[in-house]
Amino acid sequence: MIIPNLLQKHIATSDTRKDLILEIELNGKLKFDQILYCIDQNMGICYSLLNADVEFVDGNNFGSFQLRINANSEEFQKVEFFLNENKLLNTTVEYNCRRYL
Repeated sequence: MIIPNLLQKHIATSDTRKDLILEIELNGKLKFDQILYCIDQNMGICYSLLNADVEFVDGNNFGSFQLRINANSEEFQKVEFFLNENKLLNTTVEYNCRRYL
């Protein structure tokens, strides 16, 4: 009997999830794979890599890439804080998929 009540509370308090597209511009401070590892393993957010244009110069990474994530507002704030903390330029667009019948 306790489990259904806990599930109802969890569903009621959980934020709505949104599909977001992040465009991240690399500045040579963090490596491409370090960013992906941090988002996936440390924050627990799954992503899809949409596009990447990354150059490796003397061990530094430059360029940009796009990620599609499905996150609630709390998870997105974690990602945004991480990117801003490391001075990575980013833009975010909400992804709306329309289905045609």
